[in-house]
Amino acid sequence: MKFDLLTIFPECLESYFNSSILGRAQKNKLIKINTHDIREQTKDKRRTVDDTPYGGGPGMVLQIEPVYKTLKKIYKIKNKNTQVILLSPRGETLTQNKVKELSKYKRLIFIAGHYEAIDARIDNFIDQKISLGNFVMTGGELAAAAVIDSVTRLVPGVIGKAESLEDESFSEYNQKTKEFNIEYPQYTRPEVFKGLKVPEVLLSGNHQKIKEWREEKSASRQ
Repeated sequence: MKFDLLTIFPECLESYFNSSILGRAQKNKLIKINTHDIREQTKDKRRTVDDTPYGGGPGMVLQIEPVYKTLKKIYKIKNKNTQVILLSPRGETLTQNKVKELSKYKRLIFIAGHYEAIDARIDNFIDQKISLGNFVMTGGELAAAAVIDSVTRLVPGVIGKAESLEDESFSEYNQKTKEFNIEYPQYTRPEVFKGLKVPEVLLSGNHQKIKEWREEKSASRQ
């Protein structure tokens, strides 16, 4: 699977993309992540990408022209296997179901806004908008990284055991509680730490009891 990130700060996520699961997935050629510097498509020596908003108001607005040119440089012909995504507070809130939907595409192109906003005419050149939630961030880079990370986990071969994904939080909808189950609490050695003990059922060796305990904890979200 291929990911592209359009940003004015292409260096800010290099370490994260090249570490841990994402780094191994790239090394094993299961995914490919490319960052593209929007400033490279500017006209002036200062590489200006922003300007004051029409109608007045505080802050600066990311200009559409360098963003559009960057997008067209890497994505010339629209196709059904690719989605162009703007990270925006106006977007659909990211959920695990949304992540599963995105994982079915072969290529995801993310546009990370910055400053006060991005020129709204960009809406004519994207497929969808995604938001992480009702809070404000400096730019869309971290939001894009969150989406890339969560989608990568669903790419076949990235996570060692398929069952690891089946038990993860938000993977199963509980009809009784009308909520997605959260992964059950996990414990490891030592068995006792500062008087805090691992639940006896997990030490019992009774797999049926352990399964029932985990299902109960998962459904209770506690």
